[in-house]
Amino acid sequence: MPSNILSSDIQYQIALTLIPGVGCITAKQLIAYCGSAEAVFRATSGALLRIPDVGPALSSAVASSRQAALSRAKEELEFVEKNGVQVLSFLDKSYPERLRNCEDSPLILYAKGTANLNAPKVISIVGTRSATAYGRQLCENLVRDLASSYAPLVVSGLAFGIDVCAHRAALKNGLATAAVVGHGLDMVYPAQHFSVAQEMLQQGGAMLSDFTSKCQMDPSNFVRRNRIIAGLADATIVVESAVKGGALITANMAVDYARDVMAFPGRVGDKASEGCLKLVKTNKAALIESAADVAYNLGWDIPRKQAVQLPLFTAELSGCEKKLLELLSATEAQSIDVICRSAGLPMPQVSAALLSLEFSGMVKPLPGKMFLKTL
Repeated sequence: MPSNILSSDIQYQIALTLIPGVGCITAKQLIAYCGSAEAVFRATSGALLRIPDVGPALSSAVASSRQAALSRAKEELEFVEKNGVQVLSFLDKSYPERLRNCEDSPLILYAKGTANLNAPKVISIVGTRSATAYGRQLCENLVRDLASSYAPLVVSGLAFGIDVCAHRAALKNGLATAAVVGHGLDMVYPAQHFSVAQEMLQQGGAMLSDFTSKCQMDPSNFVRRNRIIAGLADATIVVESAVKGGALITANMAVDYARDVMAFPGRVGDKASEGCLKLVKTNKAALIESAADVAYNLGWDIPRKQAVQLPLFTAELSGCEKKLLELLSATEAQSIDVICRSAGLPMPQVSAALLSLEFSGMVKPLPGKMFLKTL
């Protein structure tokens, strides 16, 4: 990650995240209409009301909370500068590209460490806090084998069970690993994992959060952080999970982001594997047994061959479809995240256009949400 260079608008961006009722999507919409976060704070109530979906309640909240939010944002800037925390703005090039393509990605991501959040290969590994010996062994073997051939960045949540097992396995095998936490970067929770967090930072990893320092701990924080775990990675791998829990929430978020989800099988009737089996049975996750399965599903070992040239008929293509064909290559597969970024279009629109092009035989899908032009 780059050195911490704070833009003049960053205090206003942080302050915007502190306004009651302003979520990630709304914050980005306000900035898009007003031109900058500072302009949002300088806008009159009447001007804010002219923005789509901004009603009197939200306009009033901005007006009544702006001074307190700016003051708290100033305190947060003092904290990050004192403690070597990066402030990654959605508007900056340093922001993780995979996460940027998620509609509800945070406006501000706080980061500590040196991990490359735009690494060529990134996987998230999640699972139950009550991991079994079987689950821990699966996790350790998976990370070991991935490290030997592919060296991905390993993302997880630093929680008890599978999460910390994934972090420790990454450290043991010389991989960078990033922890997304449900609190500010002024603490480590659970406290028992403080030494793991420190080793992660020393070994080229990172601690990440969209919460400010001194925030209150709340169970809902961990649901909120799960979207970042899912959004940062090419794939989310569920090692063990009950039929309900944070791991399944993360997996479902990854599905919503059009990312790959994979799950290890377990014994029928085993509580720790019910969630994995549910994901597979509902076609939300690919069943995997090894690192080789992960690599196959993500297309990491697929050679980039010259595609067969076919005649091109573009008269009936939409503008979006034509744009994607211009961007796609017949020799080098591109991920859907790269395609979205290059086209400057949202994921749902790109996914629909790619599907139409696939039906027309003009685009070939590959494992790992990769695409080649066939024409």
